[in-house]
Amino acid sequence: MAQKVTEGTLLWEPSEEYKNTSNLVKYMKWLERNRNLKFEDYEKLWDWSVSDIEGFWESLWGFFDVKSNAPYLQVLSQRKMPGAKWFEGSTINYTEYLFRKKRGDVPAILSKSETRSLQTITWKSLEEQVAAFASALRAAGVTKGDRVVAYLPNIPEAVIAFLASASIGAIWSSCSPDFGSATVIDRFKQIQPKVLIAVDGYRYGGKDFDRLATVSDIVAAIPSLERSIMLPYLQLTPDVNKIKDYVLWDDFIKDHQGAALQFEQVSFDHPLWVLYSSGTTGLPKPIVQGQGGILLEHLKQCSLHINLKDDDRFFWFTTTGWMMWNLLVGGLLTGSAILLYDGNPGYPNLSSLWKFAEETGMTVFGTSASFLLSCMNNKIIPKKEANLEKLKSVGSTGSPLPPEGFLWVYENVKEDLWLASVSGGTDLCSAFVGGSPLLPVHAGEIQCRSLGAKVESFDEAGKALINEVGELVVTEPMPSMPVFFWNDEKGERYYNSYFDVYPGVWRHGDWIKITETGSCQIYGRSDSTINRGGIRIGTSEIYRAVERVVGVADSLVIDLSNEKGKAYMPLFVVLDESKTLNDSLRSKIKDNIRTSCSPRHVPDDILHIREVPRTLNGKKLEVPIKKILMGHPLENAINKGSISNPNSLDFFVEFSKHLPL
Repeated sequence: MAQKVTEGTLLWEPSEEYKNTSNLVKYMKWLERNRNLKFEDYEKLWDWSVSDIEGFWESLWGFFDVKSNAPYLQVLSQRKMPGAKWFEGSTINYTEYLFRKKRGDVPAILSKSETRSLQTITWKSLEEQVAAFASALRAAGVTKGDRVVAYLPNIPEAVIAFLASASIGAIWSSCSPDFGSATVIDRFKQIQPKVLIAVDGYRYGGKDFDRLATVSDIVAAIPSLERSIMLPYLQLTPDVNKIKDYVLWDDFIKDHQGAALQFEQVSFDHPLWVLYSSGTTGLPKPIVQGQGGILLEHLKQCSLHINLKDDDRFFWFTTTGWMMWNLLVGGLLTGSAILLYDGNPGYPNLSSLWKFAEETGMTVFGTSASFLLSCMNNKIIPKKEANLEKLKSVGSTGSPLPPEGFLWVYENVKEDLWLASVSGGTDLCSAFVGGSPLLPVHAGEIQCRSLGAKVESFDEAGKALINEVGELVVTEPMPSMPVFFWNDEKGERYYNSYFDVYPGVWRHGDWIKITETGSCQIYGRSDSTINRGGIRIGTSEIYRAVERVVGVADSLVIDLSNEKGKAYMPLFVVLDESKTLNDSLRSKIKDNIRTSCSPRHVPDDILHIREVPRTLNGKKLEVPIKKILMGHPLENAINKGSISNPNSLDFFVEFSKHLPL
């Protein structure tokens, strides 16, 4: 590297032309003309957006020209969390808004995978394919409120099926095909889907993974399924005879070509999709988000924060099992083309995605901090590997990007580039904190808090902090907050997930520092959810996979990372007395995690311990153990009086001295 960099070093500033041609300035001028509101800078605009939240969200409805067949009674009926009711009385449709303009032969989707060469789908073709699939769903008996689930990679068919489902008011949910059957069943079975769409397999890193047996297991385990649609992806003619009530994709839609696209009008809070977020106990939380809330939030995020326009080509490396896929699809709401890539981002080498950027004319490159750091550590120089002339911005998420990662982008990707580090969550399907085209970029810092997101840093007593690390909380409601959790009739699980620490205040589970200028830094999870390679699952799912292995009596997994972004995930196991931790047992444990959860969640190390530290009521001490391993003094990490087996901590105190980080 040509220079050293420290946190806060100024790396880039937008030109006046860049700012003045941004969607955000267009919106601010609209506010001045139509609402008599004038703001001098982003910080003042943000202050207004989180103070007059009714005025802010109503202005987005007007600015983005959202239509409703019936007028809404008021913007916000109850300003409280949980329980906020937005735009009651209105009726909308997400897919109808997306196709509100006829764009003809302009590209809507460009896609590529390890099994398919680059293909382009125009807006006209996309609408026709969505119409055909929606008509076929209706003919199959799918109606408003029914669930349609997908076990699909990040390919156009997933987008088509989702938009078709939303157009008829059905509820979508998806998992990536690298999820094992148990992980998929744990998610889909909860919501009792009527239709499953699946592939026969996928290719990753040049290796084929047959998924027919997995699909068969999923179908057998979910009795509510009435139809299984099989999309040949790995093979042209897969052997699908073992799958109950299946039909091939082409056969499913063949009698519906030329159908007109119709839109079911639904209430603002009618469920659009179910996402999943996992904790340390129980099944993954089935998070239901509404059509209207997601529509407004993604218009805000994609247009005002990511700055997408009609001529942009928007990419984020993701799978269908991560909320970034949902946000990527939201790019279509702005008229931008979206770019899909299915495969290993490092195959055949780490230059592949940068070459994909050149091939597609990519303008916005979204990825994970870990990918950028891998490129940095492997001395990749993207600007020498590919023509990145059209690239205007890079987005980074998934984990904090350290200052040297910021510098690497400017030295090796492009000097005149907007680098936006963002952080959010499945729970809102958006970013709490992220980028603004009006603000400078400083190394190691997230530019700002998102409009309409009253993000604060709280100490344990609920006091707001500045320039100190605290719990990331949201103190005012947002429309994309979950409408409810599935099968949570009394709302107890919903309340306990976000509001049991600070009543009436959303606690997200991240450590955050907010500076006096409004920039932010995220310091990782304050709970124990694990995010590896963009796939977030709960520790409970890993435990289920590990503890099914004969000989394993108990387990504890901890996901760690240091300030340079290096990750390390050890798994600690308690064995039956007759067992020893040998290579054979380690292989069985890893194989079970790989097939039941995902390859990304295979631990870096497996170590034998005598017992798992637990609270007096039997909960595993994941967060305190993580603190101990990250160097916190024992007395600051845990109150030993709350532990049923305090001597179990000795191992972790000693192990912390020898971490390979």
